[in-house]
Amino acid sequence: MSLRHALLPLMVAAALPLAAGAAPHGLQPEELATLDRFSSPVLTPDGRTLVFARRVVDFDANKASTALWAQDATNPSAKPRRLTPDGWNVNSPEISHDGKRVYFLSSKGGSSQLYAVPTSGGSPAQVTALPMDVGSFAVSPDDARVAVSLEAYPDCAADLACNAKHAERKDLKKTSGVVFDRLFIRHWDAWNEGKLNRLFVAELPASGKTVSTAKLVGGNVVGDVPSRPFGDSTEFGWSPDGKSVVFSARDANREEPWSTNFDLYLAPADGSSEARNLTASNKAWDTGGVFSPDGRTLYYRAMKRPGFEADRFALMAMDLANGATREIDPKWDRSADGITLSSDGKTIYTTAEDMGEHPLWAVDIASGGVTKLVGDGTVSAFDVENGVLAFSRNSLKSGDQLFSGGLNGRPVRAVSSSAGELLKDVRFGDYEQFAFKGWNGDTVHGYVVKPWNYQKGKTYPVAFLVHGGPQGSFGNGWSYRWNPQTYAGQGYAVVMVDFHGSTGYGQAFTDAISQHWGDRPLEDLQKGWAAALKQYPFLNADKACALGASYGGYMVYWMAGNWNQPWKCLVDHDGVFDNRMMGYSTEELWFSRWENGGTPWEHPELYEKFNPVNYVKNWRVPMLVIHSQQDFRIPVEQGIAAFSALQQKGIESKYLYFPDENHWVLKPQNSVLWHRTVNDWLRQHIGQ
Repeated sequence: MSLRHALLPLMVAAALPLAAGAAPHGLQPEELATLDRFSSPVLTPDGRTLVFARRVVDFDANKASTALWAQDATNPSAKPRRLTPDGWNVNSPEISHDGKRVYFLSSKGGSSQLYAVPTSGGSPAQVTALPMDVGSFAVSPDDARVAVSLEAYPDCAADLACNAKHAERKDLKKTSGVVFDRLFIRHWDAWNEGKLNRLFVAELPASGKTVSTAKLVGGNVVGDVPSRPFGDSTEFGWSPDGKSVVFSARDANREEPWSTNFDLYLAPADGSSEARNLTASNKAWDTGGVFSPDGRTLYYRAMKRPGFEADRFALMAMDLANGATREIDPKWDRSADGITLSSDGKTIYTTAEDMGEHPLWAVDIASGGVTKLVGDGTVSAFDVENGVLAFSRNSLKSGDQLFSGGLNGRPVRAVSSSAGELLKDVRFGDYEQFAFKGWNGDTVHGYVVKPWNYQKGKTYPVAFLVHGGPQGSFGNGWSYRWNPQTYAGQGYAVVMVDFHGSTGYGQAFTDAISQHWGDRPLEDLQKGWAAALKQYPFLNADKACALGASYGGYMVYWMAGNWNQPWKCLVDHDGVFDNRMMGYSTEELWFSRWENGGTPWEHPELYEKFNPVNYVKNWRVPMLVIHSQQDFRIPVEQGIAAFSALQQKGIESKYLYFPDENHWVLKPQNSVLWHRTVNDWLRQHIGQ
């Protein structure tokens, strides 16, 4: 501990932002951590005004704040104007249906509540003064009511005062022990406090007033709305006439931690009767309900296989009069991320991964025909109003940049700056996608990123990145945690392979990894490494380190015992070290059950078949292990056990521990420390 504390001031000093006008250089960790972020593009109904969020970082204070801005979407020369004042931190903008107000959430007053600001500009006004935090919201079509999610105690039902008193009683308790009688006892990074996200409806008050009461909707459904830990307002919505709300929920019962059975429910918005289950016949995931303009059809996304969180999300249509359903896009082998309807109700706009990219698509509801609208990178968010498209897109060379246009012949133009424009002295590494024959003779894709200072004829050390998920992708997109440009910025080349199990290459390709964690993807990684070395002579095979997080961390542990010949060092972040123990201790148990063919007591042989802990005897490569205390997805003991094994074997090793982070490292200064520690480890073993 004394050595860590002695080094920390030096590392923080080294992490201070670079001075403006510095010489050309590659992307540095402090620049990544302090880069402004643009998000949440939403349009007024006439399509003329774009509202978006801009996040800025105060590195010294180790925190970030987000403000809302407005931009004339029709005038390329117009300058954006700020809508929310300095000192506010806001999120989740939604424009009223008459276009006159922008609603958003802020904890300015001490708890998360709903606020509104005129779209034309002015002072924000508080809208709700509820006794609990507002987690998410959706305004009714007539702008008269708002559906809000509140954390409530089930035994209090709709009584908001009871919920407030319940919380006060907890604060007054003199004991710290908690008794649980079912899972979840903890989820992602939070312990279960006995509360659920419940859906309430409140009247929107007159200007200058606040509302402090709300009615519980669908109280017969006992489950989180929206879901934890990452659910949002796309999981509930209003009918066109404002009389009903639709929402997605999973029963909060003993089976919840191993169930992916989310159903869609229809409930009267006044809370006068119980919610009706619309999708009870499908035991897999149903979510994202959106009504047709006439209210007769419900569009939604559905999986087919219970217990599999990475199944394909198909686009569905339900006739609400008789309950008949049909799949809109059966021939499209991609998984839709969401549903945005065109104003005429004939087209669904959605994003979906595709061959290492994440484009925006238009799906014709009648025929199921699919058209790519915006590609070349990752479309992270979008809005369509009155024939105008606004979207945010990132790539391997830039974080999210805002654009408008792209529909009906309108040219696409940038609304915000790219990373290169914000960081004028930074030179980003060029990238290229490559392909090779992997497991089963299938075509597998990957990316190679050149170092920022690449010169033809030279060779460069390599950072070999392994993505997590495992149903995920290291494609043409930007990340604030695992960004290949941070390695290219140190003078390394980067190789990334979308092995079997990756998303965006068809559902069969994604399915191929389940119960095959250690063989098929490893074969792809080995063949991808060989193909990259053959195709790109600037890669120095004798100076390479492999790095990965989550499933990528599992693979690093697996490679340490089963393919350690090429590597001079390894970096493992929050990886699965003991697969059997993972099957008992992770919170979302459906994951381990599906990936290993059942429970660890039913099929112990499947958990042990590709278990890294069984191959520690073969470990020899220096390893940096990183793990965080609040990671309940892959508990911290997994990292501690791996470091213990390394130390007992006398293998050069380090352990970076964060007591206040979860499965991700999010605080700005912690992020810089993470990158500096990793970069120092690479530099120690492969130079630069």
